[in-house]
Amino acid sequence: MPSSASRVTEVRFDPAPGAAGSTGLLGWIRFRLGPLRLDGIALRRSRDGRTYLAFPERRTSRGAFPYMAPPDRAARIEIEGQVFAALGLDQEPTP
Repeated sequence: MPSSASRVTEVRFDPAPGAAGSTGLLGWIRFRLGPLRLDGIALRRSRDGRTYLAFPERRTSRGAFPYMAPPDRAARIEIEGQVFAALGLDQEPTP
């Protein structure tokens, strides 16, 4: 069980418009992670059918700079697992 500081609660999902599905965008998610409220996180489906969370980032000619993101793979797996469970998705987190 995750600590209360890393527990995902209050998960909300807003579906993307129909045409966006062809780009892999399923919709937008917002949730609380401990005391923080995170918003603008995309729920996406990859070409190989995996569902994953895409965190907001700023893109420039020098690369992508996330506004927020899990600090490592283990944290991403934990967060995705909790969000997917809250949404009732029968999907494994991104490996």
